[in-house]
Amino acid sequence: MNIPDDFVHYKSTPLFTKSNIPKLFLFEHNTKAGVFGKICVTSGHLKFYGFSERRGLIEQEIIIPAGESAISPPEYWHKVEFLSDDTAFEVKFYAQKDSDIVKQNLSERN
Repeated sequence: MNIPDDFVHYKSTPLFTKSNIPKLFLFEHNTKAGVFGKICVTSGHLKFYGFSERRGLIEQEIIIPAGESAISPPEYWHKVEFLSDDTAFEVKFYAQKDSDIVKQNLSERN
C-alpha cells in the first residue's frame, strides 16, 4: 500500500519502546478519515495486525523489522505487538496537503 502523492507528513509520534508505549497502540484502534499512518521501526521487530472491522477477524499480520515500515490506511482497525525487547518505532501521519487536518494540525484520531 502506498500513501497518495498529494499527501504530506504533518505529525509524528515520539519514539515508542516497551517502556513508554501508550496502551492504545496495543489494542485495536484506527485513524480518522483522510489520515494514513506509516509505522517506522528503528530497532527490533514489531508485528502489525489488521482487522476486517472493529472487534473483527484478523485479516493481516505483518512483521516489520528494523529499518522497514508498514502503512495503515485511514479508518483501518489495527494494533501492534512488540516481538523483541529492543523494539522501537514511531508513527508518521500523512494527510492530503490542502486538508484542514494539515492546515490546523488536527488530531489523527476521531
